[in-house]
Amino acid sequence: MNAHSTALRRTTQTLNHLRGHHHAMGSPVPADPPWRATFISHIQRMESPTFTLGTLHQPDRASSSSQHVVPRVRTVVFRGMWAALDVNPKNPAERNPDTFTSHLPTITTDARMDKVPELEEGMAAAPGAGDGGRGGSQSGGGGFVEGVFWAEEARTQWRLRGRAYVLGPDIDSEAAAPVRAALEPHMRRVNGGTAGPWSWSREVTAHFGNLSPLMRGTFRNPPPGTPRSQEPGRGLGLGQRVENVEDEVARRNFRVVVIVPDEVDRVDLSDPENGRRWNYRLEGEGESGEWKVTELWP
Repeated sequence: MNAHSTALRRTTQTLNHLRGHHHAMGSPVPADPPWRATFISHIQRMESPTFTLGTLHQPDRASSSSQHVVPRVRTVVFRGMWAALDVNPKNPAERNPDTFTSHLPTITTDARMDKVPELEEGMAAAPGAGDGGRGGSQSGGGGFVEGVFWAEEARTQWRLRGRAYVLGPDIDSEAAAPVRAALEPHMRRVNGGTAGPWSWSREVTAHFGNLSPLMRGTFRNPPPGTPRSQEPGRGLGLGQRVENVEDEVARRNFRVVVIVPDEVDRVDLSDPENGRRWNYRLEGEGESGEWKVTELWP
């Protein structure tokens, strides 16, 4: 067994030993997966932290004869790990205290985009959720996704598979309880967990504030994909700047998408003569869940 594999085995054993503790939300405290630190270090070295996100799309049966689910991919921007936003002095939103961290990648999206209803099709949405992704306040999701990162400087490809959840303005409501329940087991308390009360909606607002005013303004754009000849509607238009993090129109359309990976594939091509590959798979759930590490041929 080489030194790298031995280190991974020891790390996994240590992480499993820590799983018996509980955080204040009542869920088991998960230790960091063995892939997280390396993944973050690679992302931080990327010139632009973009990646390809794949979802499953069900064609509109009213306008298509196809009954097959088809793939959809797009380039998205990695916005950090859920509950662990980096400090941004230009962010005007109130931040949560540093109470939690996680291994759950996030992106932001417009509720009117096709990817939102696609995320509803993997499994049932939260009760009361599922407005077709057309600008309502519902949280939901749970659909299957795959994200692929190419970290150029590290010459490494990361492939994350799992489910994705959509967080909207109602994330603190009873209707969104299943979404919170899906994420809580993967949130780890840090700093002794005494930094102060933590709020789901405050975290969503912090993600909105973390965008530039011009990017916040895109959530006041005309409905994506509609004909340009169609009037966009009151208050909508291109090129707007939004300074107010509670802007009613923009926030109605703003969503945070959180990916919960259960399998990670890492291919290291930094040495052309000796490529390396590892598979990290989450086996079990909650307190019994463990990340199994297997080294593969690349």
